[in-house]
Amino acid sequence: MPSPLEILRVPVLSDNYSWLVHDPDSGETMVIDPGEAQPVLDAAEARGWRITQVWNTHWHPDHVGGNAAIVAATGARVIGPEAERGKIGHLDQGLGEGDSVSLGAHPAAVMTVPGHTQGHIAFHFAEDVAIFTGDTLFAMGCGRLFEGTPADMFGNMQRYAQLPPETRVYCGHEYTQSNGRYALVAEPDNQAIKERMARVDSMRAAGEATIPTTIGEELATNPFLRAVSAEQLGERRAAKDNFRG
Repeated sequence: MPSPLEILRVPVLSDNYSWLVHDPDSGETMVIDPGEAQPVLDAAEARGWRITQVWNTHWHPDHVGGNAAIVAATGARVIGPEAERGKIGHLDQGLGEGDSVSLGAHPAAVMTVPGHTQGHIAFHFAEDVAIFTGDTLFAMGCGRLFEGTPADMFGNMQRYAQLPPETRVYCGHEYTQSNGRYALVAEPDNQAIKERMARVDSMRAAGEATIPTTIGEELATNPFLRAVSAEQLGERRAAKDNFRG
């Protein structure tokens, strides 16, 4: 039985999270979505971890901006969506739906989850009960539809909803408080959202992070994961895009 993965949240840029994931058995460490390099390199060095892989969920600069400097410092291999190869520098291995990739003895299934970008992928560590969703599923939210349609994102949400409720969700941004303010408007009678927002407001006031979340918590409080149709998701996404609460 492999030892549990060690997962470290690294704040980068203004509200991004990169994730250092360490396998204590093999000694391997990878970083998911390094928006910038130095905080990630410093966090790894502080723990004596050597970064051997970089995993990207999509091509946006706030998720790949640290690739080049991390490769230069560590020689790490870069893994990401094959469909976005032309937009991701230093990509060594391209992946898509149905592929798998491993950190030591810990396999992750690759899910193609289009909409935010059309090549966007997520990494699901089923045995470790964890998923890295990039900018698709957020705490109480979902990503903006820069390249896809409500139907794309609704399909993603349907897939996420089928995961075990205890699955830990590691996403790319600290958007929970602003997402929750909209969730209160989208579902004003949802007591679970009200209770969660009280906790979130308290955590943010104390400077605490609200990520990771879980699939179960999102099923109770996320108006996008709870949408019953692509049309409803699209309406909620458009409303959130214009929301100023």
